[in-house]
Formats: sequence, structure tokens, C-alpha cells
Amino acid sequence: MSPRRPSVNEEMRRRSRERLLQATVELVGERGYEATTLADIADRAGSARGLVSYYFPGKRQLLQSAVHRLMHRTLEAALCREPRSEDGDELLARAIDAVLGLAVDRPTLMRTHMSGVLQAEGFVQCPEQQRLAALLRGAVERYGRGPADEDYPLLRALLMGAVFAIVLPGVPMDPRRLRAELFQRYGLDWELGVPPDGEPSGGTPDETVTGPVTGRPAADQSSRPWSSSK
Repeated sequence: MSPRRPSVNEEMRRRSRERLLQATVELVGERGYEATTLADIADRAGSARGLVSYYFPGKRQLLQSAVHRLMHRTLEAALCREPRSEDGDELLARAIDAVLGLAVDRPTLMRTHMSGVLQAEGFVQCPEQQRLAALLRGAVERYGRGPADEDYPLLRALLMGAVFAIVLPGVPMDPRRLRAELFQRYGLDWELGVPPDGEPSGGTPDETVTGPVTGRPAADQSSRPWSSSK
């Protein structure tokens, strides 16, 4: 039997890594971080236990890569969904909605991810994170209201802060209020992207959440879940 071509081996490694990342997202979302072991992840992925250590130095790094992959795939789907758009405001709105939507839909996973980022080892620079960063930076560049070198780190920080506020145990903030603040910060119309409660693009703001003219949150806003379908 002739040896496999390098390209075949590379594709097999890529698929194996992808299965581990997907298994991590599933298990941590189901059981939580502490209750999920590397052996559990390997079993769910159908991989040998030693393969996890081959690709990742530890469980925390594996989780960060897995969440960054999920964020990249979610953001990519949002930016490319129909109807396709090249409008900078629309793309930035979709990016914001995609990230906030993940915090709403997967609070346990995103809370665990944010906790890990704040650990001593900090932020993991992995291929998944780099792809996510390139996609988000691209949306900032398309938005084009200022220098991307300054605007991209600021948007990233604002989104991380918003995710933290949504998943904070005990005192979470209403994601629609955070969305309204971000949209006002970037001068985006409320109907862009995917407004809360699954309103289609072209819908109108809910004035119990946003002011009728400025799009700012109403002072007497009540806390209701953002149940958009992403």
C-alpha cells in the first residue's frame, strides 16, 4: 500500500481537530466546564485521548479554540446570509447581533469562555481566533467610519463587555438594551441586522426598549429575553 499524500494527511488532521472542537462546545454547553474531562471530549469526538494533548496544551486552551471556532462560524453565517449585503452598516449590525445572540443562546458556554479569558494564561492566539479576528476586522473595514487599527480593538472590547454583561450571574443586562447602546455608538439604524424577537430586516424598533426617535433604551425598560432565531 502506497503512503498517503501529505494533503490527505493534512485533511485528516484538520477533520480530527474539528471534531474535538465541536465535541468541546457540545459537552461544556451540556455539562459545564468542570464536569467535562478531556477523556469525555475524546470519546464524543471518536478520537484517541492522546490526540487531544497532541493538538492542545490543555483543556482551557481547547475550550477557547472551540468557542472561537463557534464564534467565527456564527459570524460568518450572519455576514453571508441572504439577502447578501455589501453595506457597511448592515454588516456591522449583523456582526453585533451575531455575537450578542451567542451570549443569549449559549450563556453557560460563553460565561465559561469569558472566565477562561480572565485566567492567568489569558487570551489564546489560535487559528480559530485569528479567523474570527479577520472576519470581525473585515466588517469594521467595510463600515469604514474610521481607522480599522483603532476601531477594531474598540469594537472587540465593547462586544466582550456586552457578552460579559449578558451572562453575568444574578444581575444580567437585557441584551436589547446593550444592542441599542452599541447601535447608537456606531450610528446604526435599529432595523438593520436581525432585531430582537426575530424581527426581519426592515422591521421597526420596539419602543418599550428603544426611544422612538434616537433608538436609545427607554428609561422604564423591562427585562425580557432576546429570543431571536439565529
